[in-house]
Amino acid sequence: MTNPDNSPPPAKEDWRGFRELDRAIAENRLTAYSWKKTWADPWGRAATILFGVLVAAFAIFVVIYDGLL
Repeated sequence: MTNPDNSPPPAKEDWRGFRELDRAIAENRLTAYSWKKTWADPWGRAATILFGVLVAAFAIFVVIYDGLL
């Protein structure tokens, strides 16, 4: 049976220091939690932007090299 207020059931053990992560796992929002934590970190943000630029550059290279334009 589903929980109408969408709150996780009470945990039997307490993860000290990991309450936010435990709640994210219980609410099945771990991916959103990971993206927010990465974007908040300056190095993580730089790595995310660099990865996006590299993927875009590769896509442009493939389009130009294969003569799709």
